[in-house]
Amino acid sequence: MLHFIKKIGLDYCLIFLLGISLTLSVGQFNTMQAQGIIRPEDTAAIVYQKFPEIPLENQYVRQETGKVDPEHTLMSRMVRYHRDVQRRIMRYRFDWKLTFADYLGVNEPMKADRYPGSDTLTENPMQKDIKVINQFTRRQRLELVDLLSSIYAIEKPESLENTGNSPEKEPEPSPSPPTPSKPPLSQPGDAQLLQ
Repeated sequence: MLHFIKKIGLDYCLIFLLGISLTLSVGQFNTMQAQGIIRPEDTAAIVYQKFPEIPLENQYVRQETGKVDPEHTLMSRMVRYHRDVQRRIMRYRFDWKLTFADYLGVNEPMKADRYPGSDTLTENPMQKDIKVINQFTRRQRLELVDLLSSIYAIEKPESLENTGNSPEKEPEPSPSPPTPSKPPLSQPGDAQLLQ
């Protein structure tokens, strides 16, 4: 009988461990999905569609082919720098602000040898990219932060859903946070209620 109880206990233990393993795998998959299933080039295409005034900066030549790589854009490099070099979370606005701060020279110093394209292009694009990003207005940077974080949000962002020629919807205003109500002032005799 004791052997049978040990056998059942072992089976339950294995089932429990399998359940935990599956739960962790699903969580890891969701994180991977939010972190970068979307290619940097696809993210750049969304950004350039929304903000066509941002320079492509895609005139750089690949070392292996000797040809210009039109998909190697400023925005795709910025996404790769954010994700691959700094290993920052893709869906958080704060992390994108840190990346912009790197480009503006007020956060972490950027290293030319680690910049995307430094080992695949004939010319390292880092200095020119920094120069272009320093020309952005504060408003442009904030709009880019909002767009980039929404692209990698867990839910499918609007900009990915609007692929047809339908007019874009006006964004719904975010609900304002509830204002805390102040408790009423105590009245004479309120202390007697505590008895």
